[in-house]
Amino acid sequence: MSHTQACSAAHVESTPRPSALALLPLLVYLALFVGAGVYFQSQGTDFAFYQLSPVVAILPAIILALALSKQRLNDSIETLMKGIGDNNIIAMCLIYLLAGAFAAVAKATGGVDATVALGLALIPATLLLPGLFLISAFIATAMGTSMGTIAAVAPVALGIASQTGIDPALMAGVVLSGAIFGDNLSIISDTTIAATRTQGAEMKDKFRENIYVAGPAAIVALLLFTLAGSGQAEIAPQSIELTKVAPYLTILILAVMGLNVFLVLSLGILLAGVTGMISAMGDAQTSYGIMTFGQDIYEGFTNMQEIFLLSMLVGGLAALMTAQGGLSWLTQKITGWLGQRRSAASAQLGMGALVAATNTCVANNTVSIIVAGPVAKDLADSNGVTPRRSAATLDIFACIVQGLIPYGAQALLLASTFALSPLTVVAHGWYCMILAAIAIGTILWRSKRD
Repeated sequence: MSHTQACSAAHVESTPRPSALALLPLLVYLALFVGAGVYFQSQGTDFAFYQLSPVVAILPAIILALALSKQRLNDSIETLMKGIGDNNIIAMCLIYLLAGAFAAVAKATGGVDATVALGLALIPATLLLPGLFLISAFIATAMGTSMGTIAAVAPVALGIASQTGIDPALMAGVVLSGAIFGDNLSIISDTTIAATRTQGAEMKDKFRENIYVAGPAAIVALLLFTLAGSGQAEIAPQSIELTKVAPYLTILILAVMGLNVFLVLSLGILLAGVTGMISAMGDAQTSYGIMTFGQDIYEGFTNMQEIFLLSMLVGGLAALMTAQGGLSWLTQKITGWLGQRRSAASAQLGMGALVAATNTCVANNTVSIIVAGPVAKDLADSNGVTPRRSAATLDIFACIVQGLIPYGAQALLLASTFALSPLTVVAHGWYCMILAAIAIGTILWRSKRD
């Protein structure tokens, strides 16, 4: 056998045969996670879909994947370990830790409260709805979390709504819309991290691609909220502390400039800590020292524990399914569905549909991106979709669904705060609906232009 034939034979042997059975572990994971959520919801449990941790739900799936493998057990475990230790997975996890640390330190040093106060001081009394949308959007972009944003802004928004003729459901929809918009764009959001790492894109490139679609949707939403708003409230004078907002502004500017994300987050953590220490010096009633700073950093690390562990385990499961031909089968089926329509646009619609369907099942936009990421990468590579565009597509469609499912954490938290039905909350999340229409329209428009 010639050297060329030997290489060819080795390539054939190393390429897994497409197999639908290899996807069974993923279906088991989804069935456990969703099934538990449906059960607890039927029992009237609060946050029903978050009673069973996805980290626990994925363990039986991994065991099944190992059992289905045709490799020796030791080889299968080695494949699992390689997936867990993949460079992209490890980098993603490190970014999660730094992002969690920054969010925790900035919150502990008063950064969130200062940002809300600054926003309220700048809002004209006649533009409360669009103003609160912008506040929510800015905080979510800076913090990288829609849940943290809702927790900070929702009580303020409820208080304002109680003093006006504005429908509380509409106010809840405004906060939801702004939080989803900012979370989708934020460079320290776990959805952005997952999307860029799985697609091999730079964060600054994904941000620019993302804003091209999210920006127009936000403008339309602002106009609708302006027209829908009625009534006004006397907002109490706010104490503005610009120094505490500085860490958020700094990381936004540095990230858009293209500075390495590890350096950006590290500088953000340091700046937030120093800001807290300086502020404490001028206030005899508060103290913030090195030890407290270190404790807040660690608290931020622990806040990311679940997504940290889940990312590693999903990476291992994906490696096993890939080795057994599961992802090849899924890619083959989506490609077959595209048929003669195979193009960059159809590939984007395919990956958008995939991540949307996954998020509908798991009610977690980050998890859905991690699960759909490998298949989306294959679709992008085979259909000429740039990494930044595929990353933006995954993040956009995952966030759309996250803002529209009534059993998502965002809708549940707002429903609890405003004493509303989660269905009522998502029905007023107009930005997510607008974003869906503009995202699909943009993909189709680009296909005709190209």
